[in-house]
Amino acid sequence: MQAQDLSPLLQQQVQQAYQQKIPLCISGANTKHWYGGLPQGQALSLAKHSGIVSYDPTELVITARAGTPLVEIEAALAEHQQHLAFEPPHFGTAASLGGTIAANFSGPARPYWGSARDFVLGCQLINGKGEILKFGGQVMKNVAGYDVSRLMTGSLGTLGILLEISLKVLPKPTTELTLVQELAPENALQQLQQASLKPYPISAACWYNGHFYLRLSGSQGAVKQASKELKGDLLDDTATFWKSLREHRLSFFKPQLPLWRLSLPLDAPLLKLEGDCLYDWGGAQRWLHSEATAEDIRVVVSSAGGSATLFRSPSDQLHRAGLVFHPLEAGLLRYHRALKQSFDPAGICNPQRLYPEF
Repeated sequence: MQAQDLSPLLQQQVQQAYQQKIPLCISGANTKHWYGGLPQGQALSLAKHSGIVSYDPTELVITARAGTPLVEIEAALAEHQQHLAFEPPHFGTAASLGGTIAANFSGPARPYWGSARDFVLGCQLINGKGEILKFGGQVMKNVAGYDVSRLMTGSLGTLGILLEISLKVLPKPTTELTLVQELAPENALQQLQQASLKPYPISAACWYNGHFYLRLSGSQGAVKQASKELKGDLLDDTATFWKSLREHRLSFFKPQLPLWRLSLPLDAPLLKLEGDCLYDWGGAQRWLHSEATAEDIRVVVSSAGGSATLFRSPSDQLHRAGLVFHPLEAGLLRYHRALKQSFDPAGICNPQRLYPEF
């Protein structure tokens, strides 16, 4: 894709929308249009606002425009044996950096190496008034405005339009393998908790279809020693399995039922919920296919200290009802409204993608 800086044009469009109070539907490659509340408003596409702005392998930092395809970034990093350690899901061949950061999507390595938010060093954005703002920097030591950069991660474009993002990158592990064994889910969770007490190079853990999968990543010596001490048979194709999990290509994800993402503490017990479940992130992220009501699911998940998000649904009904994300407590809702008012006073940026209140 040809690199283009469309910042002036995008700024002009936002300023016009602000003056006329026209809601904007912000998107990149549109590979995540199904996530969150239903998109609404006049289209504002960042698909052609693309290109890697800078990349210094020695500093482990890359800066790219929001419309830059993930595959382009990953290819540039791979040339230097580096990668995005949070393993972002693509959910489409054209997936862009901006959409990934706006959704805060992270893959199987998230509990061990960090989330997308943890790797954001800085960003440039257009707020709801059409002003171009810059926060953060390109090194971890530059913390000016760093929290604001992270704040944009997961905001689904409701606070403004991401133009550029600076990310910390990491070297690829030299050795990687996966151990698999037949286990009940409760035994898998117990075994993982025991393994976590030791300095094993665990980079992913999943229970699926009666089997417990444990990925080890790191130096050859560390991985080899850990594999001798842990139980399980070697999985033939490690990369394919974890990519299939990351991209929701496993057979578990095929049923045409509402798919819930349950975020829980690592030590949360099995939950008594109707439906089929897959355990990712060592049990901290659980995927649930269920026709139970949003209220029933959230009562059970909340009692375990977690939250429940409607990730996908074959029908728009639940999305239209504003039932996608776990309801906010009154205090948190006030903070969200205050942030929205500060960044987007006219409420034109992706209205109701996060919560129906704004």
